[in-house]
Amino acid sequence: MSSRKDDRYASMNSPGKATTGGEPKPPLRLSVALGIVALVFLVGAAAVAGVLWWATNRAESELMDQEMNCCWEDGATPPWVSDQMGIRIPAAASDRRAGYKVGQRFDTGLLSFVLPSTSAETYTQQLLQEGTKLVPNLKPERKDFRPAARFAHLGLVEPETLVQGLTRGGVCPDELSTPEGKYLQRCIDLFAHEFKPGTTRIYVRSTIEPSVTPPPAGMEQ
Repeated sequence: MSSRKDDRYASMNSPGKATTGGEPKPPLRLSVALGIVALVFLVGAAAVAGVLWWATNRAESELMDQEMNCCWEDGATPPWVSDQMGIRIPAAASDRRAGYKVGQRFDTGLLSFVLPSTSAETYTQQLLQEGTKLVPNLKPERKDFRPAARFAHLGLVEPETLVQGLTRGGVCPDELSTPEGKYLQRCIDLFAHEFKPGTTRIYVRSTIEPSVTPPPAGMEQ
């Protein structure tokens, strides 16, 4: 009789059997093994996700570098670019910079220079149609804004991302007879940024038909 009680006791408490509720439980070693497998799977998945994130960011970074550095013409000096746009650079202008980027359908010219703020205001007003003026940049672009041709190539921030001290506008040569506007040959985006009191940087961007070619490097004007 005692032997059968012992058998029942051993059967109720043997590995893989539940002691309550009547449902079998996995052995302790099996539970630990399953937990380790799950942990390894999660760590592996996280590692794969991390590698994919790193690879994606690196690919995007390389594309950005290629985009910014590709297709710029070496001979595009400020005098040459200003001639293509029909923009006269004031004699008092300093820190003159220019770039010319070849595109698939259209090229883009960039021009920038610095003037005393009073001279910059006079200059832009002589360029704009009478009765119009540059307006504040009330809807700035994000800091990662990437136009087709970036002023970053000239070592400058994109004017579209600036707010304080920046005014902007657009001008086309059609029927424009203002003192500076009468020289304009192409439509331009125009920005004036007073980056410190009394000093303003002018930014000009223009789309140009791919029918002109800057002079070779070393033969700049």
